[in-house]
Amino acid sequence: MTKICIVRHGQTDWNKERRLQGRTDIDLNETGERQAAEARDYLYKEEWDVIFTSPLKRAKRTAEIINERLQLPLLEMEEFAERYFGEAEGLLIEESLRKYPNGGSPGQESREEVVDRAIRGVKEIQRRFPDKNVLLVAHGALIGLLLAKLSPEKFIYGETRLVNACINTIHFQDNKWSLKKFNQIGHLSEV
Repeated sequence: MTKICIVRHGQTDWNKERRLQGRTDIDLNETGERQAAEARDYLYKEEWDVIFTSPLKRAKRTAEIINERLQLPLLEMEEFAERYFGEAEGLLIEESLRKYPNGGSPGQESREEVVDRAIRGVKEIQRRFPDKNVLLVAHGALIGLLLAKLSPEKFIYGETRLVNACINTIHFQDNKWSLKKFNQIGHLSEV
């Protein structure tokens, strides 16, 4: 069985402001650094083989903090970068909804494109690390779309807000993926 524990990156100032980040490369803020450390201290209790991360700073820094105690190979994969929100990037979520009421801003990456990219990445992990325990640090929209695709009976995209530094776990067994845990936040001192 392959186990992938998917961690959302820690908080950024744009998360706090409820601003769409997408591919805009924003650093963690102080709260995000603390959240990453709390995830690290929780995840340290289990055995892991490798860490994958999105190449964006907020995910990469979260992965680096988690890896301070684990000392595992840390690999970047473009497949796990956040969804590109086109002209809506940088806007407050409420402002984006007013400006683009149908949900799609010009140039925005489609849900299908994000899911296809994320599935390619997950398949690559499964191919390279079968029967291993893998950590993956990624982004809210990408994680939500991936979980909805892999387990539509348990997770509906847009109905649950994935908290910064939340933990989600999927297993690959008997030739299929299943969602075991999602939006786990018990390790965080505040949400």
